[in-house]
Amino acid sequence: MEGENAWAGQGSVLLDIGGEVGALVVTTPAEMVGREIEVAPSGGHHHGDDHGHDHDHGHGAHSHRPHVAVVDRPVLGPTLVFAELVEGTYELSEKGSDTISLTVDVTGGQVTAAAWPS
Repeated sequence: MEGENAWAGQGSVLLDIGGEVGALVVTTPAEMVGREIEVAPSGGHHHGDDHGHDHDHGHGAHSHRPHVAVVDRPVLGPTLVFAELVEGTYELSEKGSDTISLTVDVTGGQVTAAAWPS
């Protein structure tokens, strides 16, 4: 595997959760291995405001959204993990896309499990 981290998925994932901070683990179809998935607070994927001024509030090129790659893990199979998310509702999409594929509620102090739609 070439990429940012050739060893990704071959060890444990460290989760730093507690209080208002939770984690999200999403199982995916095998064909998604290597794809990058972005997460944003609910409503954060679509800028959609038309309030008459010409700046992007930092939303340009989606660079501000955390993203992770889908990795084929020895125990879980193809998954993506967001290790630290503040409690709330999140929308997931493929990197660079405004199409929301999954919406999940993350609870602080817990690992939320979800499945990517087939």
